[in-house]
Amino acid sequence: MPVSLDKAVIARLKYSGERFEIFVDPEGARRIREKLHRGERVSKEEISEILATDEVFKDARKGERAPESELVKIFGTDDIYDIALRIIQHGEVQLTSEQRKKMIEEKRKQIIAIISRKAVDPRTGTPIPPQRLEAAMEEVNVSIDAFKPAEMQVKSVIDEIKKIIPIRLEVAKVEVRIPPEYVGKCYSVVQKYATILKENWLSDGSWEFTAEVPAGLVTEFFHKLAQITKGNVQTAILERHE
Repeated sequence: MPVSLDKAVIARLKYSGERFEIFVDPEGARRIREKLHRGERVSKEEISEILATDEVFKDARKGERAPESELVKIFGTDDIYDIALRIIQHGEVQLTSEQRKKMIEEKRKQIIAIISRKAVDPRTGTPIPPQRLEAAMEEVNVSIDAFKPAEMQVKSVIDEIKKIIPIRLEVAKVEVRIPPEYVGKCYSVVQKYATILKENWLSDGSWEFTAEVPAGLVTEFFHKLAQITKGNVQTAILERHE
């Protein structure tokens, strides 16, 4: 197994009065649980890569293995990978305080990055600085799940911080026209920031399109296009909506 025991932690599932434990890589367990939250498939190879041993225990620290008959009775199988997946999905990963702190801080930064891109101050229509978001999250004591994807926690976080700061998730519908000599250079920027709804190639070779852009990124998007085209780009915000 690729994970050494000294770097592994215990993942535990209590079911029908019994306890089942496995040794796992904490970061690997987090990645797998995030995939499960998104409804994505997890392969046996992915499970194998995060296990420190291919055993299921009643008490991992004492090395007390779970009888095969009991595994079949409870899980309907003795396949270590199927059982490990269920333990990771429905059980608890026993992180150290330092590991949990690190994971939560990383998740907090991911959530702030998403919100700063997609949310605005509804009074001004301008993006909310990451520092302000972080301060608001601390003030209302937002709870962060280390094992849940950041994008799936955005709504609940916004619901909390909107109690103390004006904030709204918005998407801007924009219209852009890029001269033919700059289309190639602008294409990757458009791909990065925008979701194209409708496009049209004009007779002079210009690229005209309507797209949706996260409201917090509109100013940055327009600025980058203006830089590349030396100001020879036409941009407009058609509407904003949640």
